[in-house]
Amino acid sequence: MPKTTHLAERKAMVETCRKMNASGINQGTAGNLSLRIGDSFLITPSSLPYDTMKPEDIVEMAFDGTYVGRRPSSEWRFHRDILKHRTDIDVVLHCHSVYATTLAVHHKTIPSFHYMTGVAGGTTIRCARYATFGTQALSDAAIEALEGRLACLLGQHGQISLGKTLEGALWLATEVETISRLYVQALTLGEPPILPDDEMERVIAQMKRMSYGHGPEPEGSNDVARPRGK
Repeated sequence: MPKTTHLAERKAMVETCRKMNASGINQGTAGNLSLRIGDSFLITPSSLPYDTMKPEDIVEMAFDGTYVGRRPSSEWRFHRDILKHRTDIDVVLHCHSVYATTLAVHHKTIPSFHYMTGVAGGTTIRCARYATFGTQALSDAAIEALEGRLACLLGQHGQISLGKTLEGALWLATEVETISRLYVQALTLGEPPILPDDEMERVIAQMKRMSYGHGPEPEGSNDVARPRGK
């Protein structure tokens, strides 16, 4: 039997999948996860419960669609295509979180009703048009909805969140679900007011500065938090 490669990455993927279900953003064998590995990628197998999944069950795929090991997730196409199209990210996480899917079944894009909508990289979290699961049509719809974004909803299906790391993608998926829940609840009182684009531009710029380890204040600001004595 050949030696299992990328064992640490495989273990981390299994752990992330189990965290998806434990956190409540996914259920059963729904959802899937992929991680770029050099010129190929690792992806969760088809129809295998996360509780019994082992690192060696994770499938290694090439970008030409060939694979080694178990049969890959039925959604391998959008994982492959997103990773190929988006060289800025290394992880694709897909789950069926309840509130995000609630909005997705109504094909609702999430507007900037709350500044945290900006965590997905823009003024909205778009909802992709519906396409049958596992098809090239769904992959094409997802890539379109993810243009300039790190997350999207999938019409009558679920959500996709992207990241540079497994931890980052899981964090974003959880945030998308939280934002979705807030939006669903806000809609019970009527359509909420929307933050203007110029404000969201400021919010997104501050988020980017903080992601690089800086404070939220723009360069040249006089009143900033700073260590005492400096």
